[in-house]
Amino acid sequence: MSTSATARQNWDLEIKPRNSIFNLHFKEVWAYRDLLLLLVRRDFVSYYKQTLLGPVWFFVQPALTTLIYTFVFSRLAGISTDGIPPPLFYVAGITAWNYFADCLNKTSSVFRDNAHIFGKVYFPRLIMPLGIVLSSLIRFGVQMLLFLLMFGYYMFTGAHFSPTWYILLFPLLVIIMAFLGMGMGMMVSALTTRYRDLIFLVTFGVQLLMYGTTVIYPLSTALQRYPELARFIELNPMTPIIETFRYGFLGSGSFSWGGLLYCAAVSVIITIVGIIVFNRSERSFVDTV
Repeated sequence: MSTSATARQNWDLEIKPRNSIFNLHFKEVWAYRDLLLLLVRRDFVSYYKQTLLGPVWFFVQPALTTLIYTFVFSRLAGISTDGIPPPLFYVAGITAWNYFADCLNKTSSVFRDNAHIFGKVYFPRLIMPLGIVLSSLIRFGVQMLLFLLMFGYYMFTGAHFSPTWYILLFPLLVIIMAFLGMGMGMMVSALTTRYRDLIFLVTFGVQLLMYGTTVIYPLSTALQRYPELARFIELNPMTPIIETFRYGFLGSGSFSWGGLLYCAAVSVIITIVGIIVFNRSERSFVDTV
């Protein structure tokens, strides 16, 4: 082919090495939005394809967990729920926490689980974490339906709680949880290319971290009984999210604009750092994964 003919060629895509870890190629991610939707569908279908109950498990898991928490922490331990019916109190915390935990756990194994794809086909690697966040949003939506059904039942039966206008912050809370879980997961995923056992540590650590968040107890109880320990609970960025979630829907919880701004800032910082670390590991992960 002559030089003039080569110069006249117009390529749809030109793949070049990244010259900077800060070059995030968001335009390229947008160009692959169809692939993103396919990955979301794949994650949802493949996960429940060979199960008997299918998506019904979205209801079963939080429902059974709520029953156990109600019996153990409310009945046996006598932990206060700030006057909110215990099942409603626990399902509110479980619903929010499960979405964050799903984003973190699934994103933390992106490189390991998709090495066979990454080594053969080119596409923006950031598509994978984004696909996980969106597919987990489907499960979160189904579990929110369970929460709203319980919410309507207790409101109809005359339980003493009242929603506040802070319920309008709900979309913002979902975005913060998504970016917080994805950012932390991408940092862990980058490390697991060299240290595989971190996957087990993260799974165990997320379970322990739940007890350092106000999922099974209100912040007011922690401040009253263990004020020194409660300071560390307040530093957990998921605490203001769950407290705001309950305050908006149930009118019970410890809400502050400062706490919400804090968890939003932490989420943004962790997401930026996670993307940078993720992009840096992308260069050589095939040789180590």
